[in-house]
Amino acid sequence: MKITDIKIGHISVPLKKPFKTALRTVNSVEDVIVQIETDTGNIGYGEAPPTAVITGDTKGSIVEAVNVYIKPHLIGKSIENFEELMLILDKAIVKNSSAKAAVDIALHDLYGQMLKAPLYKIWGGYRKEIITDITISVNSPEQMAKDSLEAIVLGYDTLKIKVGKEPELDLARMKAIRAAVGYEVKLRIDANQGWKPKEAVKILRSMEDAGLNVELVEQPVAAHDIDGLKYVADNSIIPVMADESMFTTADAIKIMQIRAADYVNIKLMKTGGLNNALKICTLAELYGMECMIGCMLEAKVSVTAAVHLAAAKSIITKVDLDGPVLCSADPVTGGAVFNDYKITLPDSPGLGIKGIQTVI
Repeated sequence: MKITDIKIGHISVPLKKPFKTALRTVNSVEDVIVQIETDTGNIGYGEAPPTAVITGDTKGSIVEAVNVYIKPHLIGKSIENFEELMLILDKAIVKNSSAKAAVDIALHDLYGQMLKAPLYKIWGGYRKEIITDITISVNSPEQMAKDSLEAIVLGYDTLKIKVGKEPELDLARMKAIRAAVGYEVKLRIDANQGWKPKEAVKILRSMEDAGLNVELVEQPVAAHDIDGLKYVADNSIIPVMADESMFTTADAIKIMQIRAADYVNIKLMKTGGLNNALKICTLAELYGMECMIGCMLEAKVSVTAAVHLAAAKSIITKVDLDGPVLCSADPVTGGAVFNDYKITLPDSPGLGIKGIQTVI
């Protein structure tokens, strides 16, 4: 099975509601699709969202990285020599993690097709069904309480609450949500780098004092501030999760060695794809640090890849893969099946993607 061509497409899917965090507001998913074709007729699919405020990648940079720097080195190469493909992809261009992730996902899709097995079974087959949380965008306390109740009606038992914008309102937001949903529902919060270290500790202690029973706080401080992240982890009863602070395996090692966080959040667009994500899972097993699997605002191709990883690995104990259910439509045929909070994988080879309605 040899690579004959790599094509680029685009998808545009409006969200059901605007997605608001401390960093940005988004109204639609605008992703780049990578399609790798082979001499056997097999097609591998990958996807990358331009998330400039987090990864630094734009739609233009993703397309340029794939077409100019990655594609020429992969044409004619064999899927059977998979380790070689991973080395080529890694060396083709520095950084550009989203572009690399899209190509990596498509290559893994073909690898699974070649072996005639779904990826999650190749990697361990721990389970084929997972349960995700759902994100509640940052808004007024009243609106966030309303959105939380709507999620509970759909069956979600874990909510990921966006905070960090207007920090003085964050306690009021959480009080309103907890009062609305009661104490049977898990609440985890994501500050998206919105707080300073001492400010984060103060806010988290106020939430502890208010009895809000917060499961964890994700990325309370700036991504580069590993010392600040550790300060929060050392001074808060609420467990801390590293997200934007962890892109590479080297980042993971540093965070795990000094225990700068209690958990890490693996996102394929940060790791550059599944190959490095698998390595981070192994590191997490060695250091005894549980992981979350998360996503950017992505449609079903790349999120299906993340579902396969979560289904394969027991070290991934928390799931935040709600991207496709936030979309108003699904342009992807095949792949993971999203029934609100419940995500199930088919036994189709590779990712199980059959086709995508793209705009070329």
